[in-house]
Amino acid sequence: MELYLKWLDRYERKEGEFAPVGLILCAESSREQAELLEMHKDGIMVAEYWTELPPKKQLEEKIHNILVEARDRMERNKLIE
Repeated sequence: MELYLKWLDRYERKEGEFAPVGLILCAESSREQAELLEMHKDGIMVAEYWTELPPKKQLEEKIHNILVEARDRMERNKLIE
């Protein structure tokens, strides 16, 4: 995921676009496995563990809301800097 996001950032991102964000959906969850991968060292965080996917419409709404919140947060950070 990290390699792919860095490639997108370098070669595909257009001027004015935010850096790409990755979303990993897994069939199983294991907090221990996630901790052993030490993804936090690469800036990858686990936001939620779900034992099953919600209905498609609900998942689309949740992803949309996450994107809106992330954009708002980045805009606020721009104003602070």
